Amino acid sequence: MKKGAEIKGLDYRLSDNVAESKGIDGYVGDIPVSIKPETYKIKKSLSENIPVKIIYYKKVKDGIEVDFSEVIE
Repeated sequence: MKKGAEIKGLDYRLSDNVAESKGIDGYVGDIPVSIKPETYKIKKSLSENIPVKIIYYKKVKDGIEVDFSEVIE
C-alpha cells in the first residue's frame, strides 16, 4: 500500500477490524484496497466478492513483485 500511495501522491492507512471483516486491508487515500496473491486472479470459482481495488503480489526469487495497476489507474 505504501508504494501505491507514493505513486498516487496519497497517504495510506491500514484498515480497522470492521473494514477488515469486509475484505478491506487498508486505504490508499480514500480508496479501499485488498491485498491478494496473484493466484487469486485465477481462482474464478471463489464465491468471495470483494468490491474494492486489489493489490496483487507474487513471490519471486529475490522477494516479491507487486501489481498496483488497479489502484493507480
